[in-house]
Amino acid sequence: MTTPDCSSNITEVMKVNEILEQALLYDFYGALLTEHQRQVYEDVVLYDLSLSEIAEEQGISRQGVHDLVKRCDRILEDYEEKLHLMEKFGNTKRLAREIQSLAGEFSRTGDRNLLRRIEEISGEIIDLEAH
Repeated sequence: MTTPDCSSNITEVMKVNEILEQALLYDFYGALLTEHQRQVYEDVVLYDLSLSEIAEEQGISRQGVHDLVKRCDRILEDYEEKLHLMEKFGNTKRLAREIQSLAGEFSRTGDRNLLRRIEEISGEIIDLEAH
């Protein structure tokens, strides 16, 4: 693989990660946007419409669409910074995977120490949800 190909692939992966991050933020906090903000944001992030297509449909400029999407990004990021719902969800998911793995290991070995660890992790999940 040549260097330009590798650089292009890295750029594509970064763009996909950015879109995934935007979509996740929208999943958690999108209902807190105005109807107009939701419509434009969905068109850009979820439906991958061009700024020109959205501008024509909404009767605003391409720059207006761009600015609105950037403003929505900031709003959604601010909600996450304050509420940490995505972070808590990720932690809960990670801990649930660990419980699943420990439960499988327990069923194979019968090691009672694994049950204690499962109880500890369950407590961590409960504490995450309380804060």
